[in-house]
Amino acid sequence: MNIKTINNLSVPVIVAPMFRVSGPELVVNACRSGVIGSFPAINPRTIDELDQWLSQISSSLADVPDAAPYAVNMVIRSERFSEELELVKRYQVPIVISSVGSPKAVVPAVHSYGGLVLADVATLQHARKAVDLGVDGLILLCAGAGGNTGWVNPFAFVRAVREFYDGIVVLAGSVMDGTSIRAAEVLGANLVYMGTRFIASEESMAEIEYKNTLIDVDADDVMTTKAITGIPANFLRPTIVSAGLDPDNLPAHSEFNIGVNRKKRWKNIWSAGQGVGAVKDVMSVSQIVEQLEKEYKGS
Repeated sequence: MNIKTINNLSVPVIVAPMFRVSGPELVVNACRSGVIGSFPAINPRTIDELDQWLSQISSSLADVPDAAPYAVNMVIRSERFSEELELVKRYQVPIVISSVGSPKAVVPAVHSYGGLVLADVATLQHARKAVDLGVDGLILLCAGAGGNTGWVNPFAFVRAVREFYDGIVVLAGSVMDGTSIRAAEVLGANLVYMGTRFIASEESMAEIEYKNTLIDVDADDVMTTKAITGIPANFLRPTIVSAGLDPDNLPAHSEFNIGVNRKKRWKNIWSAGQGVGAVKDVMSVSQIVEQLEKEYKGS
């Protein structure tokens, strides 16, 4: 697999791996629609369930010759990382996205069967280290991305990376329509990450209240905080209020993640990127991709 393979898409999009949102149905329908579907390896609760997800996705796409490849996001610091990597090798996952840690162990394992490794990076330092380790591409986590976010402006980040790297570059952060995809290409990116737009898809695992909330909010409702995940992340301010918290006076991360309300808070506090205002309705994945393609070709 190479850059030509993954650029043979309806639009150059990776549906970003989203915690508690991305599942087999979203991944399969994304790939069938001509964009790369992905999910975090930590979404399945157990290793056995991860095995089932990979089996389901692989078998569902086996009879679709023109389907886009799928990707699995591996959190390097996951307690079950080694077990996850064994499954990735067994199923020969086409694309592996490494995050929260060095991709050093992932690269040789995935390259052994011809897969690609894309590394999630938020700084130039980490981008250079990932390139030195032999990754096939970089996902540039820029300011405005939903969930765990970057802080560098995409105009600066993409151009700086292109000064030393000519491999696959994926721009992540507030890409919400076909015009944005085209703009990312002009900057020098090969692909884009799109997460928030697909949370409101019919096939995502997000609760219907979450999907409807995305329709009702805009960029002013998105706030960045370290309190929830321990690193800068973007969340919807109204859902923080609904969880009984003061968005402007959140407890420290160590305090936030203890006590009887921890699970309830995690369940009810929802993330989104700064481009959330582009979500106007709950649509199927195929409808979203069709709309993106029209916008992309018309821009």
